Amino acid sequence: QVQLVESGGGLVQPGGSLRLSCSASGISFRTYPMDWYRQGPGGRRELVAHLTNVGITTYADSVKGRFTVSGNNAENTVYLQMNSLRPEDTGVYYCNVQISTLPYWGQGTQVTVSS
Repeated sequence: QVQLVESGGGLVQPGGSLRLSCSASGISFRTYPMDWYRQGPGGRRELVAHLTNVGITTYADSVKGRFTVSGNNAENTVYLQMNSLRPEDTGVYYCNVQISTLPYWGQGTQVTVSS
């Protein structure tokens, strides 16, 4: 059974940093690409960062240069390091993996950027 559990969200001031974690069970993230999405107050879920199973990363234009996605084989965990946070980064962050056209999502972790 595939399970994804996100953690690390919280309240941070503009310009601050957070590191999100996505712990995977039931799969090895080195077998499948992993994604981080966020859902802002408007309700639309957007792709923020993508990590392929060979370590190639891509990012949404809005976070390039500020966010970094990485993985830890031993812990079977994917991270999203978020620096220089802005109020528009506020939202619920989800990790995602797609296996044979089936999407799996975690429960999400809330990130709020506000002074």
